[in-house]
Amino acid sequence: MREKPEKIRCDACPVMCYIADGKSGACDRYANHAGELVRLDPLTVIEGTAEKLVPFLKTDEAGDWDGDIIQGHRRFVTAVGAGTTYPDYKPAPFIVSQQVEGVDMVTVVTEGIFSYCGAKVKIDTDRHIGHERDIVRVAGEPVGHVTTSEYGSKMLSLGGVEHLTGGSKKEGRVTCDALMALCNREAVEMVIGEGDHAVLLVVQAGQAPIIDGEQERLMRVGCGSAAIGMFAKQWHEIVDEVVVVDDHITGVLSEHQAGQVLGVKPTGIRIKGRRSTPGRYFQVAEPGRGWGGTDIDDPLTILGEWKKDVAWPGLRLFMVSTTGEQWAYFELDDDLVPKPAEAPEGVRASAERIAENCEPSVASVLFMGGAGGSLRAGVTENPVRLTRSVRAALTSVSCGGAEAYVWPGGGITVMADVMEMPTNSFGYVPTPAIVAPIEFTMRVSDYADLGGHVEEIRRVENVMTDEVRRVGPGLSGHDPMARGHYRWSEES
Repeated sequence: MREKPEKIRCDACPVMCYIADGKSGACDRYANHAGELVRLDPLTVIEGTAEKLVPFLKTDEAGDWDGDIIQGHRRFVTAVGAGTTYPDYKPAPFIVSQQVEGVDMVTVVTEGIFSYCGAKVKIDTDRHIGHERDIVRVAGEPVGHVTTSEYGSKMLSLGGVEHLTGGSKKEGRVTCDALMALCNREAVEMVIGEGDHAVLLVVQAGQAPIIDGEQERLMRVGCGSAAIGMFAKQWHEIVDEVVVVDDHITGVLSEHQAGQVLGVKPTGIRIKGRRSTPGRYFQVAEPGRGWGGTDIDDPLTILGEWKKDVAWPGLRLFMVSTTGEQWAYFELDDDLVPKPAEAPEGVRASAERIAENCEPSVASVLFMGGAGGSLRAGVTENPVRLTRSVRAALTSVSCGGAEAYVWPGGGITVMADVMEMPTNSFGYVPTPAIVAPIEFTMRVSDYADLGGHVEEIRRVENVMTDEVRRVGPGLSGHDPMARGHYRWSEES
């Protein structure tokens, strides 16, 4: 009788899978190869000066290569493919030293298991995608909410421990899958709101969002008031009045300070909405997917009757949205009623100029997570010293080599742009939690001072093998080892 191969137990996360020979665990990140537990994804190293694009495998093994890999000189060992410290007391998988500009530096590398994590998503659009605090759902499960809008963009707050572990098992699993896909730059379909107010949204980092089946093109040039300020001088000679329709601040040229300075005379226009300061109106319409993020398709619906003692027949009126994609030209008839008219060439050119000054609409995904005590234990036996070292700017934090913003206050809460990280930087464990790369870089002397695992330090040359995946730096060219990140550089 043939003996059945013995399963081995994986201790890389709290699930503790038993894995048969030739099989992978529930996370698809670890496998049993002839009784040995191995990490399936290769360790990723960023190499600086690009000379020649090459795959990290031998030519005959490369297969479909995505062009992400690069050869260079300066090396930074990222945590992508490194493995975890679970069950937490172990030193980080890679503690690597090298000399940088005459300074002995060390990078401590860990794939962190983040239960307290999420994504902040910025969507460049004027279109209404939901009210603040509306629930965002993926596959019918709540995964986050709409948060405060920013200038020309809608913002989503997705994930977090309440969705990962605070709801049903399905909610946690769907949230984890959605976060991992977003952070790995994959498209995720989501629904915001309910019933007649539901909006179908497809979000992918670095790509234009798709709203109810329509791909966005432009983000607004500014609010209606800002547009008046930018283009008033160009409009002054070709029309008598301009209204820039905007969900937030609709602008009116003749009343705006820019129009006053240029000598635009009063037109007797009346705007339906709440007047703020001269030439600036709030709440001219409900939010929607029409002109300027409002629910209107006919811009004349925001106008009241013109003042008969001020307006005049033939008055030239230009109405335009904040992206220039919607515009119309009218002239007042003898009854002071706006009638569509053939637009002068200057009006058409003005609409095109607005669109030209709008940036492309894009979705941005920022990973956000808190580095807890267990993760920090992989760096030092006294984790609070690592936090203090980060606060003192003696230790620089990165995520997959990308610049990480460290939030003020307690702990180490980081935020990083996934577009600056190597492809497929994120994984998961079925607890559920996101597995994300995090690196701590400092001088070797500072590492010793904070009680680091100095006996585990390896030279970078000893880490570089044929299996290592070599990639180029992100578009920003961030270098985690640059002297400018460290306070000690000010003294040397």
